[in-house]
Amino acid sequence: MNSPAVSPLLSGLELVTALGIVGFWIWWFRADHDESRWPPGYRQHEQAFVVPDIVLAILLLVSSLASMANVAQGSNVALVAAGMMLFLAIIDATYFVQQGLFAPERGGVGNALLVGWLFVLSLTMIVQHA
Repeated sequence: MNSPAVSPLLSGLELVTALGIVGFWIWWFRADHDESRWPPGYRQHEQAFVVPDIVLAILLLVSSLASMANVAQGSNVALVAAGMMLFLAIIDATYFVQQGLFAPERGGVGNALLVGWLFVLSLTMIVQHA
């Protein structure tokens, strides 16, 4: 598919998402996680995702830059990134449902927006690059 009209926008969204992931972890490591709204084991659960999220951010960056430079193999990287992002979004959504973290009083709106964005972007990347 790889429509030229969508690629610059999609590349930009990938880049912004990669920066958002890095920004999230910078914030997360500086934030207080002793709030009562977090389930038991929250810190340990989240810390397991630092490395996969950074790998995802790198893949999104490479995919974005490859797409902007019209490198043919960029679509392969984009599909790997999209699959990884979709998998991580499914894990997050499942955890949020199990822990009641979609409830408004437990940050549900932000959690829903985060997971929703990951689903939309990953599926868009799959359609664009398949």
